[in-house]
Amino acid sequence: MKFEAILFDCDGVLVDSEPITNGVLRDMLVEAGWALSTEECMAHFIGKTVRSEAALIERHTGRPLTDEWMSLFYARRNARLDAELLAVPGANDMVHALHTALDGRIACASGADRFKVEMQLTKVGMASYFAGRIFSGHEMPRTKPAPDVYLAAAAALQTPPSRCAVVEDTVTGITAGVAAGATVFAYAPLGDGAALRAAGAAWVFADMAELPGLLAGWPQQPVAVLR
Repeated sequence: MKFEAILFDCDGVLVDSEPITNGVLRDMLVEAGWALSTEECMAHFIGKTVRSEAALIERHTGRPLTDEWMSLFYARRNARLDAELLAVPGANDMVHALHTALDGRIACASGADRFKVEMQLTKVGMASYFAGRIFSGHEMPRTKPAPDVYLAAAAALQTPPSRCAVVEDTVTGITAGVAAGATVFAYAPLGDGAALRAAGAAWVFADMAELPGLLAGWPQQPVAVLR
């Protein structure tokens, strides 16, 4: 395998959390006076932190984004995730295969808060694969789309970013991985990868079962057939 370490985003890559989290966020924004659908909410917020979009929220609700509101959001979000969260289809087997192939040299580098990441990985049975190798953008000088969290993960694994593969599903995350100097593979289960490719993804794939073989064979695929 060309890559010495694999760095994973969490939400939307390892766990199917985005519809749950954005459903809670949408409900709370509607309660605060911003009428939008769950789809519109996901379009605005996937790949971003809520606090990073404070100005947008305040403009639409006419209210300040307070610490109390954020605490309520986290509590409602965590309760829903604890009750409903599932792994991305095929992710458990994929993570097991790559953890074995790379002798544990994998990490989770998320833009989310550490509590959420650790809770989610525990919920879906992946925590042991990432023990001691979980990195949160909330703990970095800058979060995604800045590369800090991926640079920190690569440094902890003592691997140059150029020898790392990053697995992402959003433009924000892909931008971070590319800026770190890694090769980014974009997960797009619905098959629409144009924006992900434009952000710099080296390859777009739709099935987690494909990933171990794709990484093992990279870069055998000729550029002419890149999807």
